[in-house]
Amino acid sequence: MNHGEERAELRGAVYRGDAGSLVGILKREAWPENALQLIGDGLLLVLHAPTEGIDEAARRCVAALWDRGWEGDADLAAGLEAASGSGPVPLLRALPVDLEELAGVLEGDPVNGGGRIDLRTGDVWPRPAIEYAEEAEEDDDDERWLWVECEGSREGYRDMELFIAALDDTDQVDRLGIAIGGRGAFRRFKDQLSRWPELLERWYAFSEDRQRGRARAWLAGEGYAPAPHQPRP
Repeated sequence: MNHGEERAELRGAVYRGDAGSLVGILKREAWPENALQLIGDGLLLVLHAPTEGIDEAARRCVAALWDRGWEGDADLAAGLEAASGSGPVPLLRALPVDLEELAGVLEGDPVNGGGRIDLRTGDVWPRPAIEYAEEAEEDDDDERWLWVECEGSREGYRDMELFIAALDDTDQVDRLGIAIGGRGAFRRFKDQLSRWPELLERWYAFSEDRQRGRARAWLAGEGYAPAPHQPRP
């Protein structure tokens, strides 16, 4: 099974809230690469399911998160410890926010980025949706919304630098290093990565997990923690 297939299998188990499949994946010696944020969210959703091995998977995930130490990892580790009864409950209000959607609003184009979160539902509204709602004169109660300012692409650019620095192939390092210089860096970076499909899949996992962690850390800074999403029927 290649990296992309492993990632798809993991995302499917998390999306479905399938405790048996998730624990089966996590019983393997090697976990899918750069997926601790996704794994932790999956465990939070199914942690209390009567599934053999789930507690051990949670302990292993917590230890890996503390050891890795990316932004947002400590917040997720603390949440898992609290949910499993091995740590204090963080003083954060639960909000069912989709972290990938929030990351898109936080790190999108500064011209059109930013948005708000509905504190009643956890729905993330990007700026175009807000502008449409304002034209339709929908509810604009300030106490209902948590506003999100776009932070731009600086952290995303740093992700590219870190990803390149971790590579062993000097040809890949050289080509990708040249690609991220100047305007259009993100497009050229992905164009170069398309030469190596497996490496492109690894980049998507790396980028998504780092964005997910940053969105979690931003939310914690505002006093909230993402509540586990129940699986869709």
